[in-house]
Amino acid sequence: MKMPNFLIIGAAKAGTTALYNYINQHPQVFMSSEKEPHFFAFEGEKVNFAGTAGENEWLNRTAITNLEAYQQQFRESKETAIGEASALYLYIPKAAARIRHYIPEVKLIAILRNPVERAYSAFVFQKRDGLEPDLDFSQALAEEEWRRQNNWVPIYYYQHMGFYYHQVKRYFDLFPQEQIKVYLYDDFTSNPLSILQDSFQFLGIDDTFNPNTTARHNVSGIPKNKALHEFLRAESHPVKTLLKPLIPTSLRRNVMLNLHNNNLEKAPPLAQDIRKQLIEVYKEDILKLQDLIQKDLSKWLQE
Repeated sequence: MKMPNFLIIGAAKAGTTALYNYINQHPQVFMSSEKEPHFFAFEGEKVNFAGTAGENEWLNRTAITNLEAYQQQFRESKETAIGEASALYLYIPKAAARIRHYIPEVKLIAILRNPVERAYSAFVFQKRDGLEPDLDFSQALAEEEWRRQNNWVPIYYYQHMGFYYHQVKRYFDLFPQEQIKVYLYDDFTSNPLSILQDSFQFLGIDDTFNPNTTARHNVSGIPKNKALHEFLRAESHPVKTLLKPLIPTSLRRNVMLNLHNNNLEKAPPLAQDIRKQLIEVYKEDILKLQDLIQKDLSKWLQE
């Protein structure tokens, strides 16, 4: 049975969904149909996180914990680069060792986003879908330790998920550095084609291929029309069922994605006092990470 030869390992809310979709356009790439199987993070476990959605939390429903079921994701692959993108591989401690156990020669891609911006984006993302019960970001941050102790889904760990140093170091300790690519979110959003072509070269495939990078994926924001937002989020709906045989899958997805993005407006900017507080919280970690990955992260420390 086949296994992937590359993984997009995170971080969450740092462009992994966009990278998955852009890389997946390459004719020499096969990506798992389940975008985030999270097998190496939860192998052999009963995934039963808490949260505002209860038993219906997305991760509880989608995580693949059985090896055979995971291998089935790649059974039809014939391409050169075979991969998947599970954003929690960077955060969940056991994932790196499980990846090393099963696929020690795998190529690994991570995207890191300013942890302050990442934290607020994750909060807005949860608010967008009605999953964040608190009124504002500061209240959610105050609740975070309680949520961690009560096994809420990691997406709610807005602050804790941004301590990247030890997350990245686990991979640097277990894999040769030539098997790891670490990109910065700002570089990816400002020049996605450059990052993608570098990724293609890293994966040993045609780096002259130009994917369409105009679509915006997994956008955070405030819904203008809540009813439309709920319709677009629904996994099944009579109207969607009716349209399915009439409209090609790619066109239908593009229409839904455009409707979704156009129905979102920007969230209010992060309050300056909270930004300052979080920069101070992350400062030591950012400086250690900067030395580890040999990239200038000074912008992350600017208020």
